[in-house]
Amino acid sequence: MKIALIILLGLFALILWRPGFTFRAQKPEDYKDTNPSFDLRQHLSGELESEGVIFGPNGRATSRFVADFTGIWNGASGELGEVFNYDNGTVQNRKWFLTLGNDGTFTAKADDIIGEGQGHISGATVRLTYSIRLTEAAGGHVLDVVDWMYLMDNGTIMNRSEMRKFGIKVAELIATIRPKGN
Repeated sequence: MKIALIILLGLFALILWRPGFTFRAQKPEDYKDTNPSFDLRQHLSGELESEGVIFGPNGRATSRFVADFTGIWNGASGELGEVFNYDNGTVQNRKWFLTLGNDGTFTAKADDIIGEGQGHISGATVRLTYSIRLTEAAGGHVLDVVDWMYLMDNGTIMNRSEMRKFGIKVAELIATIRPKGN
């Protein structure tokens, strides 16, 4: 009886581990009919503020941050400047260069991004995938990132990112982004 239960639990764990049951199983099409519609030029524009937590591979919080973002758009091209203030006193700056396509897709570049990130806007969501090189102080590792943003009815953006190395989840980020002062 005990062995059968262990085998059953093992099979159940294997089923849940499969890609169809994970964070990465989401597809932009899953959200195509959701509202409000996410418009990068509107929702990532002007002065924004963010708070977030980064979790390590064991699920424990490893870092917290508050950040100020500034989004500027000129037609289909945008810049999103980010200044992160981490709980350990570290400050990190990043500037994203975003280019919108005509079909709900976009590209994203930044100094610590390898190549070009690929984004997809669908309904109330945005998915961005990219590879990031961590700072030398953080080990200099290259991580593959899947970044999902979910637009709430009040204009707040809920951001969840999963970072992997060699296919193994090594970190997760959860953050809010909203217009400054809201």
